[in-house]
Amino acid sequence: MADGTYKEQEKWDLIILPRRRWFELHLRDLWRYRDLISLFVKRDFVTFYKQTILGPLWYIIQPILTTIVFTVIFGKIAGIPMDGVPPFLFFLAGTVAWGYFAGCLNETSNTFIKNAGIFGKVYFPRLTVPVSVVIINMVKFGIQFVLFLGFYIYFISRGSLVRPTFFILLLPVLILQMAVLSLGSGILVSALTTKYRDLAFVMTFAVQLWMYASSVIIPASTIPERYRPYYMLNPMASVIESFRYAFFGRGIVGGTYMVISWALTLTILLGGIALFSRVEKSFMDTV
Repeated sequence: MADGTYKEQEKWDLIILPRRRWFELHLRDLWRYRDLISLFVKRDFVTFYKQTILGPLWYIIQPILTTIVFTVIFGKIAGIPMDGVPPFLFFLAGTVAWGYFAGCLNETSNTFIKNAGIFGKVYFPRLTVPVSVVIINMVKFGIQFVLFLGFYIYFISRGSLVRPTFFILLLPVLILQMAVLSLGSGILVSALTTKYRDLAFVMTFAVQLWMYASSVIIPASTIPERYRPYYMLNPMASVIESFRYAFFGRGIVGGTYMVISWALTLTILLGGIALFSRVEKSFMDTV
């Protein structure tokens, strides 16, 4: 009798059913497969840097080189106003923040195509792959953020007038918004790419255009006031302006802009999840 009760309690069956609703997130499944997410994180990290000489040092080299180029071209030659912030520090802040978002977006946008082989062989929650991308890029962002803090302290010690503001307390919220926005945008594009392959070729160009419209190079203060509300409809413009305001005390921020930015971010996330959930049931027929 005891053996029968034990066998009834020990159930190893996993029943896989087709998804019928638009917003079946199955967050419990993501938690159940957390070990798989960690394996994906380790796989991506090792695969990307296995054949490199400098390895993770590229996390530091890339933003520094990009910042130097922006400082020379847009700061010195073009003479774009920086709201009184040292040009190098201004561009480094935008590059670090944008780098996290763009990295997540580019890598999650080809989720189905890149992982079609493994998706067609074994079942696991498909969202584990883009979630792992967001996590591995968080590590990259953490390293680059420490780099930014080092230069930030250096410029303050040299007499720069930039100072942190109370907005620095909202830094975790800004990072969370970048993660959510990149995840939503990435899975939305990845779902569309299964049917429209041209999007895979357009993504690199589209991300570059998005960067120029996100205050990475041109601050929102230089935008004419009558066009500024439309400019700030871009969620990343609000995030980067808030990021700079948190550390420099310069930037266009406001409660209205932040609320609109978060509303658009959540809309993109929900739309991405809805389409991702629908496409993952039949994407093997089109990939």
